[in-house]
Amino acid sequence: MDSREIVRRAIERRRPPRLPFWQHEVDWAPDDVCDVWEMDRARAGWFFDHAAADDWGCGWTRTDVKNMGQVVDHPLADWAALDGFHPPSARNPFYFERLEPLVDEAGDRYVAVTSHFTLIERLHMLRGFAATMEDFYLEPERVERVLDMILGFKLELFGELHRRLGDRVDGLFLTDDWGTQQGTFVGPGVFEQFFAPRYARLFRAIHDHGWHVILHSCGRINDFVPRLVELGVDVLNMQQPQAYGLVEFGEQFRGEVCFLTTVDIQSTLPRGVEEEIREEARLLVENWGTPQGGLIVFNYGMEESLGVDPRMTVAMFDEFVKMAFAY
Repeated sequence: MDSREIVRRAIERRRPPRLPFWQHEVDWAPDDVCDVWEMDRARAGWFFDHAAADDWGCGWTRTDVKNMGQVVDHPLADWAALDGFHPPSARNPFYFERLEPLVDEAGDRYVAVTSHFTLIERLHMLRGFAATMEDFYLEPERVERVLDMILGFKLELFGELHRRLGDRVDGLFLTDDWGTQQGTFVGPGVFEQFFAPRYARLFRAIHDHGWHVILHSCGRINDFVPRLVELGVDVLNMQQPQAYGLVEFGEQFRGEVCFLTTVDIQSTLPRGVEEEIREEARLLVENWGTPQGGLIVFNYGMEESLGVDPRMTVAMFDEFVKMAFAY
């Protein structure tokens, strides 16, 4: 059975023969996923590398340590700019011209194309985070207008991706961070009013293209997980197992959705105690996976930014490999 089928079976909970791995770190562990990021490259360059404006006009900055950085200049900080504001052209060949050679290199691996900043993230990048939290109550019509603009761009972008690559893509990796360490940024009412209908439309379009919906979301988003699954998320990329309550989270949601996860990137891995890392890897397999599937091992990478000793990453994968056939 090839890597693509192993990953698909894990996502769809159809009894994969082993744990699939999404990693390019160690050559002695499986490497089952070809993740393609090039659709996210802005004309000014990568947001990882440049303190420049992206194609939406959001101005980025970052520290001397390589990391994603953050938006500091918000093109809609003043609502007066909204009437003259337009999104990038979603069908611009620039976003697609580098994809095909990368997909050609996938071989028998599962192909995931990344598209960052789905709804809430792009909204607060355009407007500013604090202003966005206020706008849900003070400027709901304008919020709806901007979200419809973002959604329209994504739908057109993915439609063009499908026209060009079709079933050579297996899944879309989307990002929308929804939480702090304590809970979600907004309550269920705001989520239902502004985001649930748009997610439903977006996820339905992705499924209609024949692809899985893979959503990354940091923070303690436990309260939103059931609704995200109802709306159509196939895979949740969770990188902070300790924030969710590792065992309790597994007891509540294992078997309901597939998890793409790693040992905790904010506590366990940076602390650098090898046995703690190995124990958490075992607990993840035992509590988040099922015999039917539902678990994919993930590597966040960027060890310098996280303050992680590379030897701890190796230990983590060593333990996951030992467990690969055990769940």
